[in-house]
Amino acid sequence: MTLYSERTAMIDTENAFKVGPYIMEVEKAGHKVIKCNLGEPDFSLPIHIVNAIKAALDKDMTHYCDPQGILPLREAIAKYMGESRGLKITPDRVVVFPGGKPPIGLCQQTYCNPGDEIIYPSPGFPIYESFIKYVGAKPVPLHLDEEKGFSFTGGELAPLITPKTKLIYLNFPSNPTGGVATEEQLNGIAHVIKEKCSSNIRIYADEIYENILFDGSKLHSIASVKDMEKNTIIVSGASKSYSWTGGRIGWAVFPTAEEAQVFKNLNINYFSCIPAYNQMGAVTAITSPESAVSIKKMADAFQERRNIVVGGLNKINGVKCQLPKGAFYVFPNISGFCNNLGVFDAYNSLASDIRAKTSPSTLVQMFLLFKYHVASMDRKSFGRIGTENMHYLRISIATGKDELIEAVKRIETASKDKKGFAEFIKEGKRLF
Repeated sequence: MTLYSERTAMIDTENAFKVGPYIMEVEKAGHKVIKCNLGEPDFSLPIHIVNAIKAALDKDMTHYCDPQGILPLREAIAKYMGESRGLKITPDRVVVFPGGKPPIGLCQQTYCNPGDEIIYPSPGFPIYESFIKYVGAKPVPLHLDEEKGFSFTGGELAPLITPKTKLIYLNFPSNPTGGVATEEQLNGIAHVIKEKCSSNIRIYADEIYENILFDGSKLHSIASVKDMEKNTIIVSGASKSYSWTGGRIGWAVFPTAEEAQVFKNLNINYFSCIPAYNQMGAVTAITSPESAVSIKKMADAFQERRNIVVGGLNKINGVKCQLPKGAFYVFPNISGFCNNLGVFDAYNSLASDIRAKTSPSTLVQMFLLFKYHVASMDRKSFGRIGTENMHYLRISIATGKDELIEAVKRIETASKDKKGFAEFIKEGKRLF
């Protein structure tokens, strides 16, 4: 009898957190690290939300509450999500979770049997892929093409759909590429789904970055397409829009109240309930007109930073970076950077066991962190399957403008340091 179950070895992780100890190691050595790894806004939680949480604590809202989410919050979510997407949503279809992440795996667990297929974007949020083998399902990555703006059409989705397709993930605005869907695009995707999928298909619309939009872009949800609401789970939360990652308030709108009850029961089994005082803060976040002011200030700052970082990266020999329309990341292609530094040759020269744990972009990620003190994320952190020849970094722009300007300068200097990279590889200390 082994200590761990077989499925425990099948679950992956989110490397944005995994790299934390490496950053601490560099900082303990006396270096200032520019942290472009985590997707966490560098803004404080707006004061009107802070005050709402304090008021709830003063009212002793510190006890057990409805595992589905307190009614005032579910009412606020139903109204907001419905009005913003042109839908009629009732509170009995809403479930509140400790953040926007839990429903990713819970939906796979709930809707999929072993052998069922799950389609998800790659590059995409790593937890989509992480859970699939853990629940016994089959991962079907939809590889996004840089030449098409890291997006896809119904025509590209269609060949991946089979009679075993049970769950399809969409993420707009997207992490890590910042892609934003057009209404026409979603109509095409919906047409294919309606034509090829069974009535029991579920579309997981991850819209957590719904308010972080640039250049006048608008949120378009596949749930708003005719006849798609009955198959779509709409997921969002408070972490990104209100710079409240530590509050752990997320929510999902399910197609039916019956499905919401299933997830309420899962909440009971896993979490019991989410703190009522934070839920009251979320009510204020959603309903207060002050929130729109805070969101705009943050989104405007991210747009300015995006322009600076993308402009700077595109001046570096060997780097190509598209201009994202939403979220707060840029996703540069570093193939030329790798070629110039000799990364591919270095990667191919590694022992097979080391090579299996790393990638060319991982080597660049570690080189930038340990030698130039810039924390970024490699391509395989956003989907591993079939990504061997894809060479990108994700750089979070959710950090200060001056720090980002310095980060780009450091990356440019690193791009010319072929000798330093060769020495880093020779040291062989931090290659994955």
